[in-house]
Amino acid sequence: MKFFQLISLFFFVVSGIQAQQVTVKGSILDTSSQQPIPYATIAVKSLESQTLISGTTSNEDGLFEMEIDSQKVTFEISFMGYLPVTIAEFKVSNNQIDLGTILLQEDSQQLDEVLIVGQVSQTEFKLDKRVFNVGADLSNTGASALEVLTNVPSVNVSIEGAISLRGSQGVEILINGKPSVLASEEGNALGTITADMIQSIEVVTNPSAKYNAEGTSGIINIILKKDERKGFNGSVTLNTGVPNNHSLGLSVNRRSEKFNLFSQLGVGRRTRPVENEMESIDYSSNSIVSSYGDGEKNESFLNFTLGTDYIIDDYNVLTLSGNYAFEKEDENYSTFFNTYSDNALETAYNRLQDVTAENPKYQYEFNYKRDFKRHKDQSLLFSALGSFFGKDQTSNYANNYSFGSTDDSQQITDTDFKEAEYTFKLDYVHPFNDVHTIETGAQYILDDVSNDYTTSNLENGEFVIDNDLSNDFNFTQNVFAVYGTYAYEKEKWGVKLGARLENTQVNTLLENTNEENDKNYTNLFPSVHTSYKFNDDISLQAGYSKRIYRPRLWDLNPFLNIQNEYSLRSGNPNLNPEYTDSYEITNIYKLGKLSLNAGVYFRYTTDVIERIVTYEGNVSTSMPANVGTNKATGVELNAKYSPSNWLSLSYDFNFNTYKRDGSFNDQVFDFRANQNTSKLQTKFRLPADFDIEMTGNYNSSYETIQGEVSDTWFVDAGVRKKILNGKAIVNLGVRDLFASRIQESYTYQEDFYQRNWSKRGRFVTFGVSFGFGKGEAMEFSGSRRH
Repeated sequence: MKFFQLISLFFFVVSGIQAQQVTVKGSILDTSSQQPIPYATIAVKSLESQTLISGTTSNEDGLFEMEIDSQKVTFEISFMGYLPVTIAEFKVSNNQIDLGTILLQEDSQQLDEVLIVGQVSQTEFKLDKRVFNVGADLSNTGASALEVLTNVPSVNVSIEGAISLRGSQGVEILINGKPSVLASEEGNALGTITADMIQSIEVVTNPSAKYNAEGTSGIINIILKKDERKGFNGSVTLNTGVPNNHSLGLSVNRRSEKFNLFSQLGVGRRTRPVENEMESIDYSSNSIVSSYGDGEKNESFLNFTLGTDYIIDDYNVLTLSGNYAFEKEDENYSTFFNTYSDNALETAYNRLQDVTAENPKYQYEFNYKRDFKRHKDQSLLFSALGSFFGKDQTSNYANNYSFGSTDDSQQITDTDFKEAEYTFKLDYVHPFNDVHTIETGAQYILDDVSNDYTTSNLENGEFVIDNDLSNDFNFTQNVFAVYGTYAYEKEKWGVKLGARLENTQVNTLLENTNEENDKNYTNLFPSVHTSYKFNDDISLQAGYSKRIYRPRLWDLNPFLNIQNEYSLRSGNPNLNPEYTDSYEITNIYKLGKLSLNAGVYFRYTTDVIERIVTYEGNVSTSMPANVGTNKATGVELNAKYSPSNWLSLSYDFNFNTYKRDGSFNDQVFDFRANQNTSKLQTKFRLPADFDIEMTGNYNSSYETIQGEVSDTWFVDAGVRKKILNGKAIVNLGVRDLFASRIQESYTYQEDFYQRNWSKRGRFVTFGVSFGFGKGEAMEFSGSRRH
């Protein structure tokens, strides 16, 4: 009852914020074709300060309607690919403002940052970054943020959930532009963010000095929704699917002249089945180990966000927000092992694994932003962010023999993991005029992690701790940074110069053995970006930045993962960070109904971190190590063709060739190889408000430092129907339509060979979304911006 009382109190407080309102309406058309422009942005700004105070988007027929509290405003209408229109003069009659028909003229290139709000994923350019904005991809029904990333150009997500950008896994994941416990790789944190919570996803392939230097291949920034329309808005979505994929999402927003209260709630349960195989051969002893099995991971999750913006005046805004997420995991796996010696069967047994875990996460944030009257782009922003992530996990293992032994064995592992992180950031932007701008700021990140890991073996009816596989590992990392940038930008040409200085202090401690490792290093990270607009259809962008990849907890933690007794994984507390120099040249063309982005890039990485596999007694152990340098040269192509208003085609292609030079323990790892990825997306708009989408993905095979990874391909599909004038949406999504997403890797060495194979299979989800108040039905992938 207390829960429902709190919810009732919340809605009572929200609905009590009232203001006198004026209704604004109009329609938006393309100047040339006279066709409606759906999802164009209508921004309402204060007439005196030109700060944003409200806004909405046009519907599929180009129509819009909203309510505002003040008549001292201007309206700015914009959409990607069109010149913006500003309306400062209008008539008010009977508390209504009719802006009539607004015509937008096409513009082939926009260098200012704009978030894309249409149904089709698009690309935008800025002086210091290139951003991919996700459209309303139909196959994302009920998907988590990790699954949504598979539809983002240049981004690949493996079956195990490893995220890579342009073939490199050195990626920094941010939430709303900041480090977040929800983006932590220590657990399935991104699984608590469902697609309907996401507004857009930005991929920054070559960040400027303003951004964290972390992430050798770039930054992925997941922007969550925060509706800012005046009045009471909300939407609710319900998803169900096979295998189990059930979730409920609720978004509520109330905005007045002084306050914007926002909240989101997501609850659900999902099942992730998996099949796996392994085969290893020790040529020196002519022994073989093979295994095959399956299992599933069941996750129940809750994610709740509550926050408020307090608009002090036209120039000052305070934001307070909090987020609580909780996961409960229940996993079970059954794997059959056979061992052979000289082709004769020695043992056969079934290894059973049952895992239970509880993962609480919470985050709280304070922001203060000050704008200035002298220039609309001058601003000061201070933010303080605190977060916590915990994992209390117990794994039970049992080996049941059917041949070669009668001594069944049991093991238990217990994990008590805790991570606290605090981020303080100050940013200041000072435009001297519309051409010259400087930015400066500082950031301090404190990260404190502990992992108490215990392995116990069943001996004489009692579980006894195995000290060789147990320890308490503590990890702290503090990073202090200051930066400055200068930008010169005119209509045709612009340049941005920057430098970032970061000091890093790292300490690792194995408490049981008192093994301690301290590192303290300071680095300078310069950046240079420039762009030139030849004409309305052709633009060129180039950039350079220096990046760093700091080893994470699971890179450093020396504990062994014993899920598979013959294939162990551990960390290495002696790792050094990777450093990458990144160069990129990209251009954008518009040829009628075809838009084309093409670019080349080069990355030089030192102290490359690779997992090295060693083999002894049929047991392989994978451990990361610094093994040398890597030179990667690549070509990337993104194309979109919209021959009509009912059909659009998008194609993304990335090819890179790389040269590795390095050694480890007197073993040389020099080689050359290449890889490529491609993605083709087709969207159809049919009569009766039906939309159909098909997305095909292909990742080529590629060579690794000790072997190779096989190629993969899979297809996602979806169909959507809008009903009740767009207030409700029904959506059917299928991920991996042909159940073809199989990952297979091989390790080749002089004395041993190993093959690993895994598969997850097809997922089908049906979703219904409904908007209430002034809200609209969710677009599932969260591409809407209001």
